[in-house]
Amino acid sequence: DRQLRPRNPYQPAIEALESHPEKKFYNVSKLGGAKYDTLPYSIRVLFESSVRNCDGFLVKEADAMNILDWKTKQSHVEVPFCPARVVLQDFTGIPAMVDFAAMREAVRNAGGDPVKVNPACPTDLTVDHSLQIDFSKCAIQNAPNPGGGEQKPLARLSPLKPPLRKPPPCRGQSGGQSGCRGSCGAGEAGRSSGAFSAQIENTPILCPFHLRPVPEPETVLKNQEMEFGRNRERLQFFKWSSKVFENISIIPPETGMAHQVNLEYLSRVVFDVKDLLHPDSVVGTDSHTTMVNGLGILGWGVGGIEAEAVMLGMPLSLPLPHVVGCELTGTANPLATSIDIVLSVTKHLRQADVAGKFVEFFGSGVSQLSVADRTTIANMCPEYGAILSFFPVDNVTLKHLKHAGFDKAKLEVTEAYLKTVKLFRSDESSSREPEYSQVVQVSLDSIIPYVSGPKRSQDRVAVNNMKSDFQACLNEKSGVKGFQVAAEKQNDTVPVQYEGNEYKLSHGCVVIAAVISCTNNCNPSVMLAAGLLAKKAVEAGLAVKPYIRTSLSPGSGMVTHYLSSSGVLPYLSKLGFEVVGYGCSTCVGNTAPLPEAIRNAIKQGEIIACGVLSGTKNFEGRLCDCVRANYLASPPLVVAYAIAGTVRIDFDSEPLGTGFNGKSIYLRDIWPTRQELHTVEEECVISSMFRELKEKMEKGNKRWNLLEAPESTLFPWDLKSTYIRCPSFFDKLVSTNAHVLLFLGDSVTTDHISPAGSIARSSAAAKYLSSKGLTPREFNSYGARRGNDAVMTRGTFANIKLLNKFIGKPAPKTVHFPSGQTLDVFEAAELYQKEGIPVIILAGKKYGLGSSRDWAAKGPFLLGVKAVLAESYEKVHRSQLIGIGIAPLQFRPGENPTTLGLTGREQFSIMFPPDLSPRMTLDVKTSTGKVFSVIALFENSMEITLYKNGGSLNFVARRFL
Repeated sequence: DRQLRPRNPYQPAIEALESHPEKKFYNVSKLGGAKYDTLPYSIRVLFESSVRNCDGFLVKEADAMNILDWKTKQSHVEVPFCPARVVLQDFTGIPAMVDFAAMREAVRNAGGDPVKVNPACPTDLTVDHSLQIDFSKCAIQNAPNPGGGEQKPLARLSPLKPPLRKPPPCRGQSGGQSGCRGSCGAGEAGRSSGAFSAQIENTPILCPFHLRPVPEPETVLKNQEMEFGRNRERLQFFKWSSKVFENISIIPPETGMAHQVNLEYLSRVVFDVKDLLHPDSVVGTDSHTTMVNGLGILGWGVGGIEAEAVMLGMPLSLPLPHVVGCELTGTANPLATSIDIVLSVTKHLRQADVAGKFVEFFGSGVSQLSVADRTTIANMCPEYGAILSFFPVDNVTLKHLKHAGFDKAKLEVTEAYLKTVKLFRSDESSSREPEYSQVVQVSLDSIIPYVSGPKRSQDRVAVNNMKSDFQACLNEKSGVKGFQVAAEKQNDTVPVQYEGNEYKLSHGCVVIAAVISCTNNCNPSVMLAAGLLAKKAVEAGLAVKPYIRTSLSPGSGMVTHYLSSSGVLPYLSKLGFEVVGYGCSTCVGNTAPLPEAIRNAIKQGEIIACGVLSGTKNFEGRLCDCVRANYLASPPLVVAYAIAGTVRIDFDSEPLGTGFNGKSIYLRDIWPTRQELHTVEEECVISSMFRELKEKMEKGNKRWNLLEAPESTLFPWDLKSTYIRCPSFFDKLVSTNAHVLLFLGDSVTTDHISPAGSIARSSAAAKYLSSKGLTPREFNSYGARRGNDAVMTRGTFANIKLLNKFIGKPAPKTVHFPSGQTLDVFEAAELYQKEGIPVIILAGKKYGLGSSRDWAAKGPFLLGVKAVLAESYEKVHRSQLIGIGIAPLQFRPGENPTTLGLTGREQFSIMFPPDLSPRMTLDVKTSTGKVFSVIALFENSMEITLYKNGGSLNFVARRFL
């Protein structure tokens, strides 16, 4: 489609890249001059896109100049943006691809060539929303048995399947472990270098003791079989799409989640299209799309209709945004983990009121953040309300890309291009920082590590105040923090014999230390920090007292994988942190009983003993009835307190213990630096993960590879299908006087309008599916049937909370006025369509609130709705209505149906003149003789063109003709 546009007036700005003259690019730096140098990096990406895509119609020269004048025009003008690519998940992807298939039919029927109908923008569709949990196995695997006696595995399967048999025990033992309950079938061989080579197909779980892949759980296989069986029609349609459409890539099931695959595999950073370079940018229908900004790729989440418009070659329209500069300065506290930093930055941004704005990071502290840190901060945009949080590409990014599998030649071109167009952030003091709408300063020096406790997770304690805070807890009266220990007893000690040695227990002694990664999987650095600290501790001659109950419970086999591949797992094991399994254990109270001698000593001396864990719950007595003080801490701090043996320690001035040759070892001596962490993370974790994902992407999976799909240019629609149908967006309707389908009030949300969730048995959609011979068990969800307009149209306005003034109470009902019947909304609309009568909707303020949903516009269009008359609109929904071909009309200020005396029972005639212009006032006549005026909420000529062509689908179909 973009080849059909007029010649780009900025073509003279195309130059050859000096280091690689065969590569061309738009030199926006030279074109923009001094103004360009002051722009935030994210706005420079918008400017480059407007220059490269300028055609005088969809993107005008004035749009590019408005972006260049960002400093004075921000928030005052709308600008177009043409993203480089689109990412879809299957729930929003299925209706988009069905629309393209229907467009091929329409073009063929009009005498055109359907082969020309393809997405104009590169699109990746990840099938990751189809999996349902039909079979489950809820068990705490390999957990210690607090009750004693024979321990039997807990298993719960769907009634459709009998319980799993207990797997046979391992045939070997390794590393001093015994009693492995896994079925890895390996002894000492489990330590071989190939132990992790099978991490590709279906991500096998590892035996926690021998680190060998075990047979895939029956529950996983069963759920995957059900997924392919239940969604076969949809998956066949996706596979057909991947064969016949250009510019579309389908990522099959069992590969990964959309945002993860986008981040780890699909991201280009710099596009190279026929030797023309330009920045990577993306919009996606997944809420986690913002993660890619951590890689220097501009991207954010949009609704289905916006994504489909981009696929059709149309730009997004957005207000030229304010850009908040977040300056990171100083150096992070050595004990502060990545999670401490991410949460602190998030807190500062939440307090800075960045809602609806771009955030961009700069300053000397940015280089201290790994790409994992950056993507985590960018992913948390919903927490602080920003559209996106952008980290320009720098040396840290390039190093990450190298480990992510970018070849040397591509990296060289990427670096040279980004530096030439000034999209590369440098730490050099001479480099000029952009100008921002406002600046938020975050000093990394101020970020200090905390623990939570001793009784509630909300009671945070700075690590450097831990000793004094625990002392205060001993003094306080019994309550949410206090233990009320008499002053003369606060320094009591109780001797205890354990395994032939004598130890002394005192208040604050650590008796439980559990490293749990269930809450830390998103960022591997904290678990690696624990492992590196353990390694340094062992090498320095430190140990953990044997009576302390230590354990390591990874959140997944992948955590065990990267701890092993980085070489730190044996050192954790040496300190007693053995892998105990994959499930909730210590933080739900499933820790093994303390040794009897230790329990007796604690009770005898009324000792306030402590547990330290990196989980989420630490209520008093939860870990063990004799452990009254429990602290939540980061994984490396759990290891540190275990080595110290007490929480009554000042890490700055007191040693953890004595190492080799009687040398005192302080925490600072063994705490891993951020640079060490970043190096291990990139070289051992990132490279391994990306290598495996790439292999999985290239290999596919057996079920997908064997799935049969047609190869015809046009999709062979099955008239009996309840999943895939050819929609009627391209059917021409003739407008006459319109009836009111619904008379709604204020704040009607997209949840009220769009089909979502399960299909109610009494709904119009359920009646339709039942007529096709399906039982309620086979109804599935609206999300799964988004490719069937017959289901989705019946589900439009089917929300039981819908309040229609014709009915007077919440119900998905309305009145068909010609007959006077009260019917389901769909049934009434169907009658109107059979009678050739178009319909409109009357509404109050803020029509279309809520998350962007494509069927909130598509559904009403297929019900025959030609216009909505409302007091005001949610902005995104207004543009979606235009994009599908529905006119958004607004009552004049101070007017509404009540002030105009409208009952909604009238018929309405709306006059659209041939010379329709933005925000034009139109006359509306009713069958009662009343005449009033409304404002046509078209903001520009492009929106008017789309509306006159019946929406973006029909507009693009005509361009293909």
